[in-house]
Amino acid sequence: MLTSGNGSSHPVSFILLGIPGLESSHFWIAFPFCIMYIVAVAGNIIILHVIRTDHTLHQPMYLFLAMLALTDLVLSSSTQPKMLAILWFHAHEIEYHACLIQVFFIHAFSSVESGVLMAMALDRYVAICFPLRHSSILTTSVVIKLGSVVMVRGLLWVSPFCFMISRMPFCPNKVIPQSYCEHMAVLKLVCADTRVNRGYGLFVAFSVVGFDIIVIGISYMMILRAVLQLPSGEARLKAFGTCASHICVILALYVPALFTFLTHRFGHQVPHLVHIIFANVYLLVPPMLNPIIYGVRTKQIRDRVVRGCCGKEP
Repeated sequence: MLTSGNGSSHPVSFILLGIPGLESSHFWIAFPFCIMYIVAVAGNIIILHVIRTDHTLHQPMYLFLAMLALTDLVLSSSTQPKMLAILWFHAHEIEYHACLIQVFFIHAFSSVESGVLMAMALDRYVAICFPLRHSSILTTSVVIKLGSVVMVRGLLWVSPFCFMISRMPFCPNKVIPQSYCEHMAVLKLVCADTRVNRGYGLFVAFSVVGFDIIVIGISYMMILRAVLQLPSGEARLKAFGTCASHICVILALYVPALFTFLTHRFGHQVPHLVHIIFANVYLLVPPMLNPIIYGVRTKQIRDRVVRGCCGKEP
């Protein structure tokens, strides 16, 4: 059934297939996804609680980490509850406006996450290359302003996605062959010329992720140059260690994200099942891994969590 408004027609709802080709295994596939989602939610809430309650962690690195944890909570919660409902309860239908809201949250907060990682790279650059001026350069006010810019960028850049789609007519086919609503997947159901939408999507991808990757790359080139100039091997190892967690988080986000983005547009020879699995990995694995990586590798957070588990006050 199609409804009309604002010069366009759209279905009342869409049908999300989940993981096509593995329908008989949906019930069992849901369990590892559920465990990963629980770990992601619990881990990021713990990170936020530790940083909020320990005033010694109110420093740029940990404030950015709190932003990352909050972003991960929103990103994972925008898709996983519906996905689990599809896999366990066969709740394949999603209302039209709910689908567009999901598109908005997925792309807006993916942009925010990329921006936060860029800000964290700048923080590491200042901390290693200008250690004596770190606290005066990255004040709390500067950190908040940088976080606000990243948030506003994500919201403003992604909002046109939903607006342009809402003005376009849809074909009778309303089946989305994956487990959540994503811009390109919804765009394939439009019965009109979508070149402007696709062009804008490429513009956003390259202007946001491209810019962030360039800034991250330049930051780490400067960091590498500064570290190699340190006199002792122990000092170099310690400096590299402070960046290891951030590099792991960057790889966990960008590798599956870039694979998903490129296969949607150019990877017509990639099996659809592989694309669907990577699409789910890209939205769930980074939110799950980020608190684990920082919890294990960051001594201050690790010690605070251990003290909390043992019932000891700091």
